[in-house]
Amino acid sequence: MAMQTIDIKVAGNGRMILPASVRKAMGLHGDAKVILTIEDDQVRLSPIGHGVSRAQALYREHAKQARTTDDFLGDRKAEAAAELDEAASGDEDRDAQ
Repeated sequence: MAMQTIDIKVAGNGRMILPASVRKAMGLHGDAKVILTIEDDQVRLSPIGHGVSRAQALYREHAKQARTTDDFLGDRKAEAAAELDEAASGDEDRDAQ
């Protein structure tokens, strides 16, 4: 989409209305959520679905192998068990001293 500048009035309570052309360009219909990003003195609105799509694309780009949720949870359980074993062995070492 080409850069476009639109003047929008902000009410005293902070409310503003996005024009229909902006909502249409962003793919917003009815009640919708957007991500508001503030950087320096700039504000950017993004449809929340676009953030999810970008995150999924980044994952696909950087994922080394296909993994399921069960794989992930199994790894986390193994890490937690290893941390508990490490903590218990540290307690035993201190008690022996």
